[in-house]
Order: sequence, then C-alpha cells, then structure tokens
Amino acid sequence: MPLLPILHLELNGPGAAAAARSAARGFLGPSDAGDRAFAPVARDTALLVISELVTNAVRHTSGGCVLELRRTTDGGLDVDVSDTSSADPRPRNPGPQGEGGWGWHLVNRLGTEVSVRHLGEQGGKTIHVHLGGT
Repeated sequence: MPLLPILHLELNGPGAAAAARSAARGFLGPSDAGDRAFAPVARDTALLVISELVTNAVRHTSGGCVLELRRTTDGGLDVDVSDTSSADPRPRNPGPQGEGGWGWHLVNRLGTEVSVRHLGEQGGKTIHVHLGGT
C-alpha cells in the first residue's frame, strides 16, 4: 500500500496563517504520487479551516503551532494543528460587525470529524479535523 502524502510545517508569528495557506495550496494540488488535485470547493474549504485553526493557535497560545496535512484514502484530508495550550477551544458569540468569533463554529460546521487530543505531560493539544473527499 503506498504511503499517502503528508505536509509538516512549524508556524509562528503574524504571517503564520498566510504561510500555512501557501503551503497547503501546493499540497492540495496534484501530488508526485499521482493523486489528483482537490476540487476547487474542497480546496477552498480546506484553506478556510487551516487558516482558522492556525490563526487561533497563534493568537490564543504562546509558542506557535505545528500544521500537519494528510491525504486520506477516501480522497479527503486530515488537518492537525498542535499548539502549546492545554485549554480546549471555546465557541464565542460572533461579533455583530463580523469582528471575530466565527472560527470555531466554521471549523465544526465544515469538518466531518473534529476532535481535540491533549498531549499529556508535555502540555498542549492537537486539534484534528477531517474534511471528506469530493
């Protein structure tokens, strides 16, 4: 069975979400292993979820984050973002002028599987989102 492509990226600072989107765009294209590019809607959904998770990790924790992307056998995508905080993400009420609070709601609505795994003694957590293939 061939290994599915994976992307591993350490991110920090104000340009983290842009760097994550840029790397993800390349990863979501055709792979060297012969995988097809993700359809435009699936690609845009993945980029939105990745951007929200990385932005929140950098904004609400210290020490940056690690993004891992894996193509899955169902033609989908697993997104994992690990950060240094052990606190679970909390949904917020979105602001009346669109100034925030939408991210966690979007991630949970767009992901077909969303989970939080705590990293034990080392601290921190990994947020996992599976996006189904289309």
